[in-house]
Amino acid sequence: MPIKMRIKGLVVDPISKMPIVVLQDPETDRLLPIWIGVFEANAITLRIENITTPRPMTHDLMSNLLDRLSITVDRVTINEIRNNTFYAVISCRSRNGEILIDSRPSDAIALALRTDAPIFVEEGVIDRAHCLTLDPSLDNPENLCKWLETLQPEDFGKYRM
Repeated sequence: MPIKMRIKGLVVDPISKMPIVVLQDPETDRLLPIWIGVFEANAITLRIENITTPRPMTHDLMSNLLDRLSITVDRVTINEIRNNTFYAVISCRSRNGEILIDSRPSDAIALALRTDAPIFVEEGVIDRAHCLTLDPSLDNPENLCKWLETLQPEDFGKYRM
């Protein structure tokens, strides 16, 4: 059963220096950290911070194309972990019916932000990813970043992009 998540924040892994998008289940405060690429982190950050660019970036282009083709993004779902890699699917709707598109979670999240589509994670993925529980003192990004820096690798599990 998919769980609706929200973006809690973006942080940088202090060891690998790779960005991590942290998803949160608002009902249980479970966190799902997903290591992503720098460019995808930038695309997510631009949208979260409402920064406009002079020309469309890749995910803006994708959103514009879908809009011009009368295709809506209904939702994105992080649906699987295989060989320590997260997988996602973008669920779209056209006048001809449903379209499912395989995607990296980071690209799916960046597109969801641009199309106001909800982000879901399959419960089995959350269980397999060794989800964490949010400490109430971590309500701001600085505290969350400090907390993530103190975690040991086994607290997260090891996943590659």
